Amino acid sequence: MRKISFWRYSAVNRKTLFAALACAFLVFSMLGCGATNKLQSVTLSASLINGLTPSGQSGFYNLQGLGGTIQLMATANYSNGKQVVLHGQQVTYTMIVDPMSDLDDNFNLLSAPPLTAQISVTGLVTATEPAECTWVNIATGSATSPSWAYVGDYLVTATYQGVTSQPVYIPVASAAGISSTSNPTGECGPQSGS
Repeated sequence: MRKISFWRYSAVNRKTLFAALACAFLVFSMLGCGATNKLQSVTLSASLINGLTPSGQSGFYNLQGLGGTIQLMATANYSNGKQVVLHGQQVTYTMIVDPMSDLDDNFNLLSAPPLTAQISVTGLVTATEPAECTWVNIATGSATSPSWAYVGDYLVTATYQGVTSQPVYIPVASAAGISSTSNPTGECGPQSGS
């Protein structure tokens, strides 16, 4: 019987093992083909308004009452359909006065944050001093109830891994509004639930 050298035998096994590993790697990499996990967009919404879950609202959220709060939530949307809620300091929030809607109900310029409203690193927006009303009553004639439009708001975005969300608009109702025939109690903007 012919004797095979140990070194020759192990060299053949190494080649076979390497080929098997290469094939396994190729098979596993093909399984994930087309299912990459690339960040596509970031979506910004409110998860709580003054401690309550908002219903059916999106795009703008009314900041009611001095000390009132809106908890914003950023969600990362990936190319494979996965959505991940981002927490804490993973996200950078930016809040500015909306350059297209920058007035209060007396048509004075809205104060820049942190005056009137501020945002924390966790996305909590809080109404601060000085109190403001950025809503105007546009009811006309003999109307007995107000019709609201906002003339000022804060624009908020969230940025994660270089991707910035769509803007969210936050009008403020932390001060009383202007009294009129259609608004005799001096409300500021639509009230929660209305």
